[in-house]
Amino acid sequence: MVLSKLFGDPATWPRQDLIAVSEDFDAQIVVEAYAAGVFPMPVEPSYMGWWSPVQRGVLPLGRLRITRSLRQSAKRYTTTVNRRFGAVLARCADESREGAWIDRRIADVFTNLHRAGVAHSVETWDAEGRLVGGLYGVHFGGLFAGESMFHDPARGRDASKVALLRLALQLHHVSVSILDVQWLTGHLASMGAVEIPRANYLARLDAVLAQPTQLWEDERLDGPTLLARLDEVRKPPASGAVHPPT
Repeated sequence: MVLSKLFGDPATWPRQDLIAVSEDFDAQIVVEAYAAGVFPMPVEPSYMGWWSPVQRGVLPLGRLRITRSLRQSAKRYTTTVNRRFGAVLARCADESREGAWIDRRIADVFTNLHRAGVAHSVETWDAEGRLVGGLYGVHFGGLFAGESMFHDPARGRDASKVALLRLALQLHHVSVSILDVQWLTGHLASMGAVEIPRANYLARLDAVLAQPTQLWEDERLDGPTLLARLDEVRKPPASGAVHPPT
């Protein structure tokens, strides 16, 4: 993939997060949009909004923050990938959630993208085997663009954060270098997310879209195993080690 020009020259985009609206909406447009640094979110029942935040939220995987309390929470859960995409999307779309925005158009298109191997989910399970947290998003080349996450407020304390930990491990295995979180929230900032200007995001995106898109492999991981593997991949290289050029 290369940086898409579906929405024209970014230099001509308005100096606001919402850059366009359309009646047309399908999976192909969504793929092109992500390759242009743009993502969909409804603005009206008949129109889809296309957004590219002036200040883009990203989570540098090298800065992922795992607090002591999160480590304790993570030990209680098990995580999987792509086991229950439909259930994760449905929980994210729950209309009773504050700020719910996922409508039927979004659900249908992202379900099709999941069937095509483009959209992926991470699931968090409690000790009784109940789905208590998760997230979903899309993966192209060196980009993973997060769409939404949820946790069960009664049974899933920190369950969405644990899903993010599993996502970070998964993205390491498929050589993703940009974890796009759209907008910075307090929840994401506590995990290490930051804001970068739109132009910087697009420049980085242009570089990572050329990377090959690697396949995801599912594995059920308990909390201690997840933490141990994360610690291993986050371990700084040994002093004096020689690494091949990148």
